[in-house]
Amino acid sequence: MAKTTLTVDGMSCTHCVRSVRLALDAVEGITVGEVGIGKVSLDIPPGSNRIGDVTAAIENAGYHVTAVQS
Repeated sequence: MAKTTLTVDGMSCTHCVRSVRLALDAVEGITVGEVGIGKVSLDIPPGSNRIGDVTAAIENAGYHVTAVQS
């Protein structure tokens, strides 16, 4: 698994954190680590294209991924 950190705009409260956590829990093949205001850490299998699924899940929840760091 590759550790990945995402910066997420629009998260400003615990409700936002919960919404993003629930969205990420629905993405198969990843392990969600810490979800905090403005930042998400997770593990993605090497060679997979799950980052697109992760980004889509966060954006469908109403937030915007501004940076991805592996």
